[in-house]
Amino acid sequence: MELCRHRRSIRRYTSQPVEREKIDYMLRCALMSPSGKRRNPWEFVVVTDMAKIRAMAPCKEYGAGMLETAMAAIVVAVDASLGDTWQADGAIAAEHLLLAAAEQGLGACWCHIYGREEAERLVREITGIPEELNVLCVISLGYKDEERKDYDLDKLLYDKIHNEKF
Repeated sequence: MELCRHRRSIRRYTSQPVEREKIDYMLRCALMSPSGKRRNPWEFVVVTDMAKIRAMAPCKEYGAGMLETAMAAIVVAVDASLGDTWQADGAIAAEHLLLAAAEQGLGACWCHIYGREEAERLVREITGIPEELNVLCVISLGYKDEERKDYDLDKLLYDKIHNEKF
């Protein structure tokens, strides 16, 4: 509960490098994420080269600016030929990355790529991801240069919960 309450999308980062041990921990968590028929259709590309991360920032007009200050990024690519649950499988793995980042005191944010042709082309070009994989998202990483309040449990949208029927 505390981890979910505390995890927020962070879009501004300090210049402190992210330790490889923390990235590896996040990746181990992602590798444990469930997938349809345990096909594990995801692939992860870790990017720590600042020039490459900054080159991905203009991939979209809105929603990728966090890559301007990120100190690392993880691209989540997924093989759609391994089953019809590939989008959900990739999203679950990405959420495991986000929660693991928060657990370690890192800021992180999902940058949606799939379905945005130019964004996917640019990220694919920078990272060398083959055409047979879909680029789902880029997770930006870094030490927080902004603070966001935890979710207020009293303000959650409880009316979105339905019991037995809608």
